[in-house]
Amino acid sequence: MALQADNRKGPDRIRPPATTGAGAVGRMRARAAEGRDSLHILPLSIIPLETPGLRHARLIKNVRLETVAEVFNDAQTGSGQIALDQLPACFGIDGPAMRRDLRLIAQIAEAASFDVYSLRLELRRLRIDVEEAGALRLSDAKRAELTGYMQVFTRPLVEHVYGGDGVRVTSMESLIRLFAEPDVEEARRRLQMTADRLDIPLSEIPNFLEEYADIFLSLAYFKHCLDDIVPDVQGFLAWMTELHGANEVRRDVRQGRLLDEIGRDLTDIATSITGRFESFDNRSRDFWRNINADSFRTIRDLIVTHHLTIGGVLCGLAVKMNLWKSRFARGGGPIRRLEFIRSEILPGLSHIKAIEQASRNSLR
Repeated sequence: MALQADNRKGPDRIRPPATTGAGAVGRMRARAAEGRDSLHILPLSIIPLETPGLRHARLIKNVRLETVAEVFNDAQTGSGQIALDQLPACFGIDGPAMRRDLRLIAQIAEAASFDVYSLRLELRRLRIDVEEAGALRLSDAKRAELTGYMQVFTRPLVEHVYGGDGVRVTSMESLIRLFAEPDVEEARRRLQMTADRLDIPLSEIPNFLEEYADIFLSLAYFKHCLDDIVPDVQGFLAWMTELHGANEVRRDVRQGRLLDEIGRDLTDIATSITGRFESFDNRSRDFWRNINADSFRTIRDLIVTHHLTIGGVLCGLAVKMNLWKSRFARGGGPIRRLEFIRSEILPGLSHIKAIEQASRNSLR
């Protein structure tokens, strides 16, 4: 059985590091929050599995965009990754329950991204109910981190109801409270107008706001991920461009063509997905210019339809850029760079580009 842990082979039976004490509990909570906020990590603890030992593992997307099981990960031992079909040997368990769990895991592993928004859609499609109510929500820390991004979407809503009175919203919870109990007569009047245009009772406005908040929180989350990834892509492109001056590339025209092709693909992907977010921004502004039940359903369905592809593209870029940063924080020689580009960046890149092109075309 092959085990990937700091590029070393492991034994046939893998024992994750012991986890006891307050420090271990804190690490477990941090791992859970990391999984909920990540594009490429899925803690198996949220899935209704029959084999208790599997709940300590998680699915991750590797740099080739393959789904593998990670059975441990810490600073001392690194990341222990195995193929999904090796899980019975890893845990020393086989039988009907394990085989049923493996079939379920294999279905979930097909998801292009493990962000909470894509997982909601995938698990609903597979008719899988998660056991923890908050498992498919971003952590409180991440939601707070996204407050600045959310203001882009909450500002039109506040202005629509409260006008330009300088009302500030610090979180989505405070936004919902603001509209659940309006303390200004003019605000109540506008809120009633909003309810009428949405064709819902005034008492349903808080429920509408929760759905509105979640839809646009997803956009804020993805936009935050994009803003982290784009500078990394630009840095990688500059790092790759340096290779054109290396003797290994000057002597082999095929190497230069490969670098140019990868550079064009990454640039096209980053440009296209950035354009998709600009389109969402424009359509959300249109929604507030002509607010009604149909316009809300239209923008809601549009954003939800793009969850899977946005998640897939960002997940693919993120795992590749994260590995590049971890491997080449201190530079690297031309031969090592070329090998990394061929073996880690190139595989799966055409798939990411195809997803983005198809999704971008669907907006037109």
